Amino acid sequence: MVKVQARGRENLHQLLRRFKKACETEGLMREIKRKAYYEKPSDKKRRERVRRRREARKQLRKQGETRQRRR
Repeated sequence: MVKVQARGRENLHQLLRRFKKACETEGLMREIKRKAYYEKPSDKKRRERVRRRREARKQLRKQGETRQRRR
């Protein structure tokens, strides 16, 4: 759950902007949009599989960068 406390003389617009930023970084809006409609189990598995592939490629890229720096 996202909590934002007012800092000193911070106005409502600044507070709301910080709240929106906190929601965005936590991925709250993305999750709400994703859960707004029913997702078939097969689609959920496919999305998860794509996410894992993306993360694996990212890890390989990072490992490649560290190897090149060591040389």
